[in-house]
Amino acid sequence: MLFSIAGWLERNSLPCFYKKYLGIECPGCGMQRAIIELLRGNFIESLKAYPALFPTIFLLAYLVLHIILKFEKGALILKISFIFTVSIIVINFILKLIIN
Repeated sequence: MLFSIAGWLERNSLPCFYKKYLGIECPGCGMQRAIIELLRGNFIESLKAYPALFPTIFLLAYLVLHIILKFEKGALILKISFIFTVSIIVINFILKLIIN
């Protein structure tokens, strides 16, 4: 099931307009590839393609749980998770700009 979803995503992935028109990768470049690799079970390749995918998944899952269950320290954990995730995205973007 997951392999068929990954195959469909691979065939129907969207191009990055930022990269197409400006010639450099955007902060979100690699997320589609990372999701496809994750669905195929390639965790290391997924992490290499987009390091912020796992923190993003955690952040979104925790947000949904916090909305439903109203955790006592949920807002604080969401703030910390958000800062951590955005930090990874920014660092990854800067490294891509420097390396490429």
